[in-house]
Amino acid sequence: MLKGILASLSANLLFGIVYYFAILLRPLDGEAMFGFRIVVVIPFILLAIILFKQHKHFYGLLQKIRENPPLVLVILLLAFNTGVQLWLFLWAPNQGQALQVSIGYLLLPIVAVALGKIVFKEQFTRLKWLSLGFAVIGVGSSLVTSGAISWATWVAGLGYPIYITLRRYFQINNLATFFVELVLVLPFALYYLSQVEMSQVVIENPNIYFYLALLGLVSGSAFILYIASSNLLPINVLGLLGYVEPLVMLLISFAIGETLDSSSYILMVCLLVSIGLLSWDSFRERK
Repeated sequence: MLKGILASLSANLLFGIVYYFAILLRPLDGEAMFGFRIVVVIPFILLAIILFKQHKHFYGLLQKIRENPPLVLVILLLAFNTGVQLWLFLWAPNQGQALQVSIGYLLLPIVAVALGKIVFKEQFTRLKWLSLGFAVIGVGSSLVTSGAISWATWVAGLGYPIYITLRRYFQINNLATFFVELVLVLPFALYYLSQVEMSQVVIENPNIYFYLALLGLVSGSAFILYIASSNLLPINVLGLLGYVEPLVMLLISFAIGETLDSSSYILMVCLLVSIGLLSWDSFRERK
């Protein structure tokens, strides 16, 4: 258990640190950062598939497609979401949207719990209902005070829960599917990279190639550690430790100079209370 907890904490800490690479990789724009991230992460995902002997899932995925050809459309949708999420993650800090995406990541586990109830009829405890209630109050208050919630918050907060739900529903929730998604996104990544004039980038940021290599190492290590922890920990404990990433993202957002709009105070407090209730509920179930 201890090894799993340490691996999960390390993975989520590294995922959060990747957020800061949007600053280190300047003057690259969000599209170029997205392109490089796809290119440097793919080898590490392939390595993880080999290390954890998950290659059999490629055959399983192919068999599912043969049995259900429309599944190809689902995989294309998953790949689209993966591309958008990986782009948004490195685009946001340079566009004044780092906090909004961080809030979306805080919203993510709450939406995931709600989808679990709706789609998979998972048991809902009183604490889960209370947690969902606080989240609804927070979102409602933000809509009333500001008239809207950032699109970046919605994309981050809704995109991944829907993505995970689809993968679970169609029983393709494995690393091989993620690798296929990355390969499908790769042509777009290569197109964006073809538009980059690296000689000019190197002049403005002489350490750019070092940071790109470091991005691959940090991202790849995070994925490998996360996979290792998922094999060692119960799902509820894994989900509980997953809250480390958005908290690190929040700290990085404040560190790079972003400030929380007054209309988002109630939303933030409600989401933190909601996450606290989910954490307490997970801890009680574990006991």
